Amino acid sequence: MLLVVGAVALIACASAPAYLAGERVAGRATDRTMWRYHVLVHAFLAAMCLAVVTANLGVLWVAIEATTIVTAFLVGHRRTRTSVEAAWKYVVICSAGIALAFLGTVLIYYAARQAGIPEAWALDWPTLLARADRLDPAATRLGITLIVLGYGAKAGLVPLHAWLPDAHSQAPAPVSALMSGVLLSVAFAALLRYRVIADGTLGPGFTRVLLAGVALLTLTLAAGLLLAQRDYKRMLVYSSMEHMSLIALAAAVGSPLALSAALLHIAGHGLAKATAFCASGQILHVRGTAKIGRVRGLLAQSPWLGTMFGLAIVALLGFPPFSLFASELGITRAGFAAGAALGWAMAAALLLVLVAFAALATRATRMLLGSYPKLSASPPLSTPLKRGDPHEQGGTPISGDTAVAESPSALWPLVLGLAACAALGIAAGPLGDLLTQAAAVLERP
Repeated sequence: MLLVVGAVALIACASAPAYLAGERVAGRATDRTMWRYHVLVHAFLAAMCLAVVTANLGVLWVAIEATTIVTAFLVGHRRTRTSVEAAWKYVVICSAGIALAFLGTVLIYYAARQAGIPEAWALDWPTLLARADRLDPAATRLGITLIVLGYGAKAGLVPLHAWLPDAHSQAPAPVSALMSGVLLSVAFAALLRYRVIADGTLGPGFTRVLLAGVALLTLTLAAGLLLAQRDYKRMLVYSSMEHMSLIALAAAVGSPLALSAALLHIAGHGLAKATAFCASGQILHVRGTAKIGRVRGLLAQSPWLGTMFGLAIVALLGFPPFSLFASELGITRAGFAAGAALGWAMAAALLLVLVAFAALATRATRMLLGSYPKLSASPPLSTPLKRGDPHEQGGTPISGDTAVAESPSALWPLVLGLAACAALGIAAGPLGDLLTQAAAVLERP
C-alpha cells in the first residue's frame, strides 16, 4: 500500500505544476492558493501513509478521519458555490461514515477487553488476529457491520457513496487522482484488516455475504449511472465505484488468489485512474467544459493528450497489456473456484461489468473521435466567470491552454503512469513476492 500511495502521488504531484499553470492562466489561482494547495496535498499524503503503516486500529481511524478533514479543503479549493457545496456534502456524508466506523472500533475494543486482552493492546491488529477466536461474537458482528458501512463510505461503496461524484468532479484534477486512485483503496485496506478479525471470530460466511452483497449493489449502481453519464470527470468517478466493487468481491472470496489479485487491482487501478484524472484536468483547460457532449475530436486537436487519456480508458476497461486485465482475470478465476454461491455472484458481476464497459467505451470514443466543435459563442476560459465554475462552461480556450496541455511537463507523468501499469500487467516482478506475502497475511485463519 505504501508503494501504491507513492506511485499515485508521484503522478499526481508531477502533474500539478502544469495543471496549476493552466489555473493561473485562467485566473483561478494565485500564489497564496497554490501554496495552500501544496501544504494540504502533503498533509493528505502523510495521513494516508500513517493509515497504511499503523498497527493500531484506533490510530487507523484517526488517520482516515484526518484525510477527510484535509481533503475537504482541497475539494473546496476554488471556493466557488458548487465546489463549496461539494465540500460540505463530502464532510457531512464521510463524517457520518467515520462516526459509524468509530462505533464499530469501540465495539471491537469492548470485545477485546471482554476477551481479557490488556487495555494497551486491545486495538493492536496483530494481537486481535492472534486472539480473534476469543472475541464476543455478538459484539464483533455488530462492530464489523458498522465498520463496513463506515469505511465503505470512504471506499465508495453503497449506501454512503453519494459524496464521490460531487467531490471528485469539483476537486483539482491531481487531487481527484489521489482521492480516486488511492484514498478509496486506503479505506478499503482498513476493511481488509477487519475482515481477517471477523473471519477468526465468526467464520468466513458472515463477511462473505456482507461484502458480496455490498459489492453487487455498488456495481449495479455504478453501471446504471455510467449509462446516463454526461460529465467525463463523474464518469471516471463511477468507474472507480465499479473497480472498488470488484475489489470488494475479491475480498468476499478471500482465497490467496483472490487477495493477490485484489491487491494487484488496487495498484493497477491507482495508476490508470491517476493518469485518467490528470489528463481530464488538462482536457478541461483545453476545452473549457467537463461535458462529454461538448468534447469532440480530442485526438485531432491534442493528439498526445488524447492518446494518453484514451490509453488510460483502455487500461480501466481491462485490456491487455495493462495490469487490470491480469487482476480481473485472477478475481474471476478465484470467484468461480470458490463455490456455487460465489460463482453466481461472479457471473452477475461480470454482466454488470460488461454494461459498465460498454458505457465507458462509448463515451470515451465520442470524446476522442469526430471533428472539433466550434463553440465561439461562449466566453473564453480566461474570462472571469460570475459563478467561477468551469464545469458549467462550454467556453473556447485560449491558445496557450493547448500548448500547456501538450507540453512535456504535462505529459511525462501520464506516460510514466501508463508504462508502470503496463509493466505490472506483463510481469509483476518484485511485486510478486510482496503480493503473495500480503495475501498470506490477509488470508482467513
